[in-house]
Amino acid sequence: MSEGIVVERAGQKITVFVPEEGKHYRGVPLGKVRKRDKIFAGDVVEGRIVDNETFAIEGIKDRKNLLIRPPIANVDKVVIVSTIKNPPFQNYLLDNLLVVYDYLGVNPVVVFNKVDLLNEEEIKELDKWVDIYRSAGYRVIPTSSESGEGIEELREELKGVVSIFAGASGVGKSSLVRELTGEDLKVGEVSSKTERGKHTTREVRLIPFEGGFIGDAPGFSRVEALNFMDREEVRLHFPEFLRYECKFSDCLHLEEEGCEVREAVIRGEIPCERYKSYLKIIKAFVPWLSEVRNCSGD
Repeated sequence: MSEGIVVERAGQKITVFVPEEGKHYRGVPLGKVRKRDKIFAGDVVEGRIVDNETFAIEGIKDRKNLLIRPPIANVDKVVIVSTIKNPPFQNYLLDNLLVVYDYLGVNPVVVFNKVDLLNEEEIKELDKWVDIYRSAGYRVIPTSSESGEGIEELREELKGVVSIFAGASGVGKSSLVRELTGEDLKVGEVSSKTERGKHTTREVRLIPFEGGFIGDAPGFSRVEALNFMDREEVRLHFPEFLRYECKFSDCLHLEEEGCEVREAVIRGEIPCERYKSYLKIIKAFVPWLSEVRNCSGD
């Protein structure tokens, strides 16, 4: 029996990389695996090398996690890529992704890409968001695949782990993966009409990288945390909320008596932008927010 990792799953095509051989094989599920189990990129599989091209998959080792968007197993880190412009920044999408990946137990890295395109005012906007997410406790790296800014810092962050790149289409995920790995990946442009990116990656593929793997996956325009967890659980995945101890352990941080998170928002210790994302995620409204300085309830 040999062990390999599924590095590509596209339709019926399965590609298995066997480290002991240093080779890629066409994966063919056998028996119970073919009938019962669904195989994902990132799966560690056991089986036999049949010939120079074929790996017979006879079993799938237990997964430590399984992501749905993108569909990949056994991920250590997720690089969530955003841009301030081209396409415009969507903090609600980023906050949803951060909540979901924290719930799934995957370590996030927040990347703001295409910083070479920003003018002076846009750089101030970038600095504001970098401060917000770093203050919340996230690893944040501004990058540019054109100028090379942040690339080496990101390279160090991803050595020896299985990582994936996630985020909206057009933010430059494939460009960053290409810059890091040297792989010739197809790169798209952002539509000037819709200000959204065009999908260029059609399947999940893992690329060997510095003792681990980097995943290139399709982009997407929305994700909803409530598709993964109950409404009451969302508060547990905003790390800045966890620094405060409310009067009631099940406080939803809305209008409950003794809510320290609410008081922190009013004092400006928790950014209004993050709290508004929380309200939007759990589909809640609090009238007092409109009275907070530099904040509104919409």
